[in-house]
Amino acid sequence: MNDMRVAIIGGGLAGLNVARLLHRAGVDIQLFEARGRFGGRILTVDAQGAAGEDGFDLGPSWFWPGMQPAIAALVGELDLPSFPQRTEGDVIFERMSREGPRRYPTPPQEPQSLRLAGGCAVLIRELRRDLPAERLHAGVPVTRLDLRAGGVRLTLPGRTVTADHVIAALPPRLMQATMSFNPALPPETETLWRGTPTWMAPHAKVFAIYDRPFWREAGLSGTAQSMVGPMPEIHDATTHDGQPALFGFLGIGAAERARIGEATLIRACVDQFVRLFGAEAARPRATLYKDWAADPLTATDADPASSDHPVFAPQWVQGPWSEVLTMAGSETSTHEAGYLAGAVEASSNAAAAVMQGIGARAG
Repeated sequence: MNDMRVAIIGGGLAGLNVARLLHRAGVDIQLFEARGRFGGRILTVDAQGAAGEDGFDLGPSWFWPGMQPAIAALVGELDLPSFPQRTEGDVIFERMSREGPRRYPTPPQEPQSLRLAGGCAVLIRELRRDLPAERLHAGVPVTRLDLRAGGVRLTLPGRTVTADHVIAALPPRLMQATMSFNPALPPETETLWRGTPTWMAPHAKVFAIYDRPFWREAGLSGTAQSMVGPMPEIHDATTHDGQPALFGFLGIGAAERARIGEATLIRACVDQFVRLFGAEAARPRATLYKDWAADPLTATDADPASSDHPVFAPQWVQGPWSEVLTMAGSETSTHEAGYLAGAVEASSNAAAAVMQGIGARAG
């Protein structure tokens, strides 16, 4: 007899959602997360970089309920308050270094981007409330899967466990790079996984946190686009409880970011905030920096050069593994690959497929 009915690998939004759905249906599950925390690419922190009740999203920030019914339904079910991304005020456009930045009226925003009050980590906290703590294991990487009669053996640090079925709620490329399989995956499956970009993996974000939202007082929205850089895209990151902040995506490649170094990059970004928003931007009370390409539990060597969205594949697992392994990470979503909504959709579909399989075997 196996140790559990279903083993779930990955404790981000997708892994916790599939765990919640299966546990609610009475399925015996255990979830294993390699990080020492749950959330995956969802990472909300305070001004000091520690987990906070209403912080700054170093990973995904927005969702669009009108276009993404899966995440809208989950947010509604969990009764999580949201608020619109600020768009009131002018936007700044910086075309070239020898020209000063120019401001323009904000065009209508359709569809409206929403943010969760408290940051995206509230999703993780609420999903965990529905799960027994003894079913969730952080800091426990799965390094090997062995196909065996009646199920799968998982290799964990210092021990092995067995399950009837495995759900992988992590990016396919990361799984291909960090886990071994016996028997080996079919070549077409390895090629598909290795060729699927991991969303957020090539990106870095910089935040500057201030005592007051001076850009709003100047009639600016906090949104800016720049062809000068180092940040090509900037937004107002003020939290729901009113902590003023700006953030931008770095437009410098991962290898160059590593060469330049965090401190120099942050100084260059603050200088850009000054160019765009004025002298008060020179005095942030705190800055935050997150380079996802430097996170070994997000990015592989292939990711820094691959910034595209994942594309839909009709079958993520071929060969003998297709009977016991189901993919549930956001990158495997049929409609919203890489987004929060994709994690919800893919994990919901995986839970339904596994429950259907359990029912068929029981029948």
